Amino acid sequence: MKKIMCILLTALMILGLVSCGPVKQEAVIDEKFKPRLDTSTSCHINVAGGYDNFEALEAEFDRFNDHYPNVELVFTKVDDYNNMIGTVLNGNDAPDIYVNYSWMYGRDQYKSSIDHAENLSDPALGLNLNCIRSNITLKTDDGKLPMVPVFANTYGMLVNNDLFEKEGLSVPTTYRELVEVCDAFRKRGYKSPMMGFSKEETTSIFTLTSYPYFCGTVADDAEAVKKLNALDPPAGEYMRPAIEKTVQFFGDGCVDLEACDEIENNYDAVILRFFEGDVPMMAGSGDTVSGTEKRESRYEAFIDAPFSYSFAPIPMSDDGAYFLDMPNLQFSVNKDSQNLDMANEFMRFLISSDELNEMAEIKGLMSPTRDLSFDSMYAAFGEVPESRILSPEEIGLTDDALVQVRQAVFKVGTGEMTIDEAIAGYGSYPLT
Repeated sequence: MKKIMCILLTALMILGLVSCGPVKQEAVIDEKFKPRLDTSTSCHINVAGGYDNFEALEAEFDRFNDHYPNVELVFTKVDDYNNMIGTVLNGNDAPDIYVNYSWMYGRDQYKSSIDHAENLSDPALGLNLNCIRSNITLKTDDGKLPMVPVFANTYGMLVNNDLFEKEGLSVPTTYRELVEVCDAFRKRGYKSPMMGFSKEETTSIFTLTSYPYFCGTVADDAEAVKKLNALDPPAGEYMRPAIEKTVQFFGDGCVDLEACDEIENNYDAVILRFFEGDVPMMAGSGDTVSGTEKRESRYEAFIDAPFSYSFAPIPMSDDGAYFLDMPNLQFSVNKDSQNLDMANEFMRFLISSDELNEMAEIKGLMSPTRDLSFDSMYAAFGEVPESRILSPEEIGLTDDALVQVRQAVFKVGTGEMTIDEAIAGYGSYPLT
């Protein structure tokens, strides 16, 4: 009887699993894009931005044409985009969809870029906003959503995985581990275990290492954020922990600043130096990472001796690394578009995990979607605990405050100012 019962139970379990199969499969099918409009519709959709080329978006145009073959989609580059987008939107040939940025919100000179934007949080549009990390979406004072992220960005370090494997070392996840790893590399003949761009304050190695740590120190202090955004000089004291940590970092011998001074810019030159293959870690941003793959075939050093690499957060805290999560590029729909329904239909097609992840992989930027495990380049950021994921959007820090912080830490890092002098200068640095 026991054998018979076991056989019956096993059969029932198998039948149950089989019966669940179609339901699960149907749920996946339901998530796929299904056209809402007449698929024979013929119209022209213009997307405007500042990129010289946008192959990743054009690939999305091709996939959208599988559903709407008579819709012509084009990307148009606008020169001096940030200054000209308002004029373009008010002109006769205004785009249907356009690139937008969170930092434009609240600034009079960019008012048109917000005023022309449709509210993309309207449920009637059917955008799958749940697939995007909510902490990088702009929340306006009136509760509208004028733009949605299509790429994300962060600060971190390119990691030469082959060097770590060769030396039997693990990629550090805490500050103590970082110092120990750098010490181990130095003892094995690597002059500068970490390098980065150091000639200008914008995305310099000083900013890349200090800003996530700085955000961690003020993330839960609304009063500090308010004073920092007001560029109140006494608010400079809030920078002290981050600046002191940066001074400690460079004092611990992780970076040879003289070697970093030889890097001419924070994009091509950074990638070229990293591709020489003798730098275990290279500080950079997601923008830097986006240029790596297309340059692998251009640099002889990498062609002759290719290696595996990835991107990871720089662990400046003893408790672990921070993941500074920021929108990189965002799309808005022009509410005055002559083809508004089709523009919204394209956005509904684009805003999905599959399409956004596909476009991010082609572009080499971080996806704004919730799951980063699909991309080995950025997978390390997906492993950072939620408590250590920080977003200037949620913290409320403005771009003007960032300018003050990065200039202060740059002046200390290069020896131009003492810590006290840099702190006292908060609010007086040029808003470049």
